[in-house]
Amino acid sequence: MEIRSIDHVELFVEDAEKTAGQLCDSFGFTLAGRGGAATGLKGCESVLLRQNDIALLLTTASGADHRAAEYVRLHGDGVAVIGIRVDDAHTAFAEAVARGAVPTAPPEEFGPAGARVTFASVTGFGDVEHRFVSRENPQGPFAPVIEETVPHEPGGMLKRVDHFAVCVPAGELDETVRHYQEAFGLTQTFEERIVVGSQAMDSKVVQNESETVTFTIIEPDATRDPGQIDAFVASHGGAGVQHVAFLTDDIAVAVRACGERGVRFLTTPPSYYEMLPARLGRIGVPVEELSALHILADRDPSGVMLQIFTESTHPRRTLFWELIDRRGAHTFGSNNIHALYEAVERQQAAETAHLA
Repeated sequence: MEIRSIDHVELFVEDAEKTAGQLCDSFGFTLAGRGGAATGLKGCESVLLRQNDIALLLTTASGADHRAAEYVRLHGDGVAVIGIRVDDAHTAFAEAVARGAVPTAPPEEFGPAGARVTFASVTGFGDVEHRFVSRENPQGPFAPVIEETVPHEPGGMLKRVDHFAVCVPAGELDETVRHYQEAFGLTQTFEERIVVGSQAMDSKVVQNESETVTFTIIEPDATRDPGQIDAFVASHGGAGVQHVAFLTDDIAVAVRACGERGVRFLTTPPSYYEMLPARLGRIGVPVEELSALHILADRDPSGVMLQIFTESTHPRRTLFWELIDRRGAHTFGSNNIHALYEAVERQQAAETAHLA
């Protein structure tokens, strides 16, 4: 199968309208459409958000028999479906199932000839499904079951989904990577082991050929002390998406804009920035600006990468977001994993002290 890109991300949430408002207010998404019983959706109501090549579908169960109801009960709000754009959803579905993926929804076509959309779903990891999507008109409506009220036009500071960070229970990393290689034809492009104090984690990255579909899969080291990955798996109730990274062309502008909208980012101590010039050389953004905005920086043989993570506002402290600015770099900020880990530790410690 030829995997092209991320078509959309569907989150199952307790209150789609409320979550949509928060994402529009925080990150500048546009409320592009809605769907429900009147448009042909069964057992749920959905809100579609857009920004450039990002489409977020927020779905709330309207009855106990919809999968979103059980998902939210088990995991809270979170990423439940990752839509993957392919040339032919029928063929991709058949190939993935033949290679070991478990089917969850057979191919279904929507819309008239010339603007037909086809969906077909298989299992991914945990309770997350992958929905193959093929579109006769790539610039056309999302699907007839969503009544769109705003034309799909480019604009905004976030460009596309860069990658998903996926946490899996200890011992499931290799099996999950193998599933993506065999069922979806993705390639492992990177792996690393991170040790922070008495805790450790292992991660591997799988991607399609064009690097437009990327999963960073992380498992905790069960032989070390429990850490954040263990905490995510326990709080989330199994494997799931820890964060979604949005690509931006100018992270400093994006961070300022989101900060003015009320987004709270994880902070980084000044000592991190004191070491940056010696470690990375010329970055392209003044270190003073990076420090003031708490933006992390790293370099690989191809270039520089700048990134920052939001605080989690999830009641279970699971799902959060990342902004990433790639200036040639293809990797994932290995030297920043420690900084992220320590920043999350500081957030958790501050919350614990506040509750004490």
